[in-house]
Amino acid sequence: MSLPLNFQVAQYEGPLDVLLDLIRRQQINIYDIPIAQITAQYLDYMQKALEMDIELGAEFVYMAATLIHIKSKLLLPTDPELEKISPTEDPRSELVERLLEHERFKNAAEMLQQKRLLEEAVWSNPQLEHFVSEDDTPDLAVSLVDLVKAFQQVLERTRSRPVYDITKEDVTIPDMIRFLEAKLRRARPSDDLSFVGLLEAQHSRRAMICLFLAILELVRRQAVVLTQREAFGDIGLKKHAEFEQAMAQGTPLESIEQEYS
Repeated sequence: MSLPLNFQVAQYEGPLDVLLDLIRRQQINIYDIPIAQITAQYLDYMQKALEMDIELGAEFVYMAATLIHIKSKLLLPTDPELEKISPTEDPRSELVERLLEHERFKNAAEMLQQKRLLEEAVWSNPQLEHFVSEDDTPDLAVSLVDLVKAFQQVLERTRSRPVYDITKEDVTIPDMIRFLEAKLRRARPSDDLSFVGLLEAQHSRRAMICLFLAILELVRRQAVVLTQREAFGDIGLKKHAEFEQAMAQGTPLESIEQEYS
């Protein structure tokens, strides 16, 4: 039987946020989610949102359908003999993978935001303006939320791409920082590197995750400026005016992988 929970409906940015909150607040093992319980609580959340006239996007409805589908699969009886020959994959595995990915990106973004707030509190206003207003170009402001959302959209699109065998891949965040540094050094001052283009050029989800975290690290160091030429357009990366200084004085690359783990 599902436990009654008090929801603050407005605090969630998406269905994965709702599920993660349900799991963490009840100290549920994310690798062994009680789907019947979580589905009932998720539907209860949607009902409360409806009663409060809060419009939920299509992704919330899609997640409800996904949970119900997983629940129905788990209720189907299995043939023990067939299981011995060809064990079936746990219907929850893809959902667990998505939840873990979402949590990792969220934690990384929150950590970056905390570091940024700390740095802003330490610097004086004139110093801060020197870093923030590097030129007079009318680029739109790009927030960490915009960056994370764009990354999640790319991940969703790549689910339909062919899967490559990457079992031996050992790409790291420092590797991707070096990759971005080389790309930025080769780029002309007027050129922006396409955030989406960089991600879609990777051949594995691990490489995409490491690249994304490398971008977060370069933003934190203020070695990179994020640009957006038009509303909802592609996010661009270009060298900050203090690029060389930021790269020389940043955290040693060897310690970065542990910092984001």
